[in-house]
Parts: sequence; structure tokens; C-alpha cells
Amino acid sequence: MEIQENNLDSQTVSTKLDRIAEMAAKNKSMVFTALFHHLNEELLRQAYTLVRKDGATGIDKVSGEQYAANLEGNLKDLYLRLKDKRYRAPMVRRVRIPKADGGERALGIPTFEDKIVQRAVAMLLEPVYEQDFCDCSYGFRPKRSAHQALAVLRERCEEMDVQWVLDADIKSYFDTIPHTLLQDIVRERVNDGNIIRLIGKWLHTGVVDLGQITYPETGTPQGGVISPLLANIYLHTVLDTWFLQEVLPRLKGRAFLVRYADDFVIGFEREDDARKVYEVLPKRFEKYGLTIHPDKTRLRRFGKPQNDDHDSETFDLLGFTHYWGKTRKGSWVIKRQTMRKRLCRAAKGAWAWSPSC
Repeated sequence: MEIQENNLDSQTVSTKLDRIAEMAAKNKSMVFTALFHHLNEELLRQAYTLVRKDGATGIDKVSGEQYAANLEGNLKDLYLRLKDKRYRAPMVRRVRIPKADGGERALGIPTFEDKIVQRAVAMLLEPVYEQDFCDCSYGFRPKRSAHQALAVLRERCEEMDVQWVLDADIKSYFDTIPHTLLQDIVRERVNDGNIIRLIGKWLHTGVVDLGQITYPETGTPQGGVISPLLANIYLHTVLDTWFLQEVLPRLKGRAFLVRYADDFVIGFEREDDARKVYEVLPKRFEKYGLTIHPDKTRLRRFGKPQNDDHDSETFDLLGFTHYWGKTRKGSWVIKRQTMRKRLCRAAKGAWAWSPSC
């Protein structure tokens, strides 16, 4: 009987989300003002099934197994607190993991119950924004992957006769996203006060780090279930639509953008186009409170070699170094190899801030 009820819940939730997606696709200028009422027990139950049960625990130390011991009672109580506006986002437990360059990456671990709420809200937002997101974006989206991003990168470089690649790096992206600007951008498409308030709670909640409590004024915690979606929403405006709608029409030659979360490259057919974008990119990001890393952002000559003494450079994306090499038959093709400094990181997973934590 329980299995049948869960199947019915799944079908009901799927139908509602499909309707939201259909409405968003039909009217790209539509602002959704009433999504919160969909955040019911059925949606919370579906969100629960999608949350990793063996992940790290939050400050309350409640595991997925412990929460499941009284699942229906917990979900009913959670729903009533959300409905009555009594839900409070718990503080986030900060943990640190080593980075390949010797530094540390800070992750924010929500409580298990908060992961359920974040997943449920993400399930409501995703059908809307998936209608808006651009084809150049591949990170943490349904039916999209890093492998697709790498394949498209190679195809675009070859078919567009790319000569230059802008290899960019956003300095501490997830720690520096301005809260107010992010919420303003969300409101342009989803202006449901209850949803916005929940997002605000997650952005402003305290962080417990080695016994100390801080309240970050910027950023969205890496490790939060909803963080990848919020990060994509922000860069969709800051980078994707700006490049496709404002930059591309002004270029003299062909160009393309491939982005996976905060990792992206832009390929150009012409050097003058590449240098213009290289100059204006930091100003665009500064306008939105972000910084293009001056030391890690470079223009790379990446044209197809004409002879054995070629001057084509390499660039990095998604843990791989991309370069021109010869096949056994002597033809030039774009090859890739794992970046030396990321071998350790790749073994642990490409994105440590994934909501699987």
C-alpha cells in the first residue's frame, strides 16, 4: 500500500512540475508569483527520496536513517511549519577539505531536514529556469553532464576554426555572490514572497566553524542542495545571456561559450574579438560583485597547427588540459589529458561542493 501511495505521489508531483515547465516555456516573460502552495507533503516526500541518506550530518547530527525512523510524522510536522511560516533554516556546519593546490575548500553542510526543504524548492524552481537556461550551460542540470561539455568544446573549436581561447577563472565565486543581487535576479522570474524568504534564510543563515558562528554577507554555501541552482541562475544573467545577446552580435568572427558551473572558456575565430572580450569581461563581472582572477585568466593561442613547429598553447577545463596532437595517421586533432595538479581531486570527484554531501 505504501509503495502504491508513493507512486501516486510521484505521478502527482511530476504532473504539477510538468505544468509549471509548460507555462514557463510558453511565456518567457511570465513572473511566477504563486509556487509556494505546491510545497506540500507530496513534494516533500519526493524531495526526501532524492536526498542522499548517507551524507554528512548537519549541526543537529541527525542522519538520514534517524530521520526515516519517523518519516511520515517528520514530514507532516515539517510541512505544517512551512505552511505556518514557522520554519527556520538551521545553521550550517562548515567542514574543510584539502584542495589540489595545497589550500582548503570550505563546505557548508545543512541538516538532513533542511536538505529536504532545499531539494523541494529546487524542484519547484528548476522547471522554470530550465526553460530559460542557455545551451552553453552544462553544470548540474537535468540530462546534461561534464562529458557533454567537453564534447561540445572539441566540436566548436574544430568547426569554427577557433584560433584563440579565453581561459577564465572567477575568484572565489560561491563565496562572493552578492545576496541582494542574486535575490533580485530570482525575482525577475519567480517573485513568490515565501520562496524568496526561504532563499534569503539559506543565504543569511549562520555558519558554525570550529565552534565560532559567523553570518556571511555574500555567497551561497558549497554543499547546500540548492546552491548549484542558485549559482547557475546568477551566472545565466551575468555571463550566458550577456555573451549570447550582447557580445556575439558585435563580434566580427565566430565565437562560442561553454560553461560548467563556474568553470568556463570562450573560443574565438579572430584575435581582435578575443582581445575585446578579454578587456570587457572583468568589468562585466565587477558590475555584479564578482572578480575575474587576474592571474588565472589568460588568452591562449589555440589555432590548429599548420606544421610540426606549431605555437598553439594549451588550456584547462573540467580537470583536463586540452591541446592539439596528431593521430596515428598524422592528422591534427584536439586531445586532452588529466591536469597534473588535479589528479588527486579527480579521484575524489570533480566537484566537491556537489549536493551529494
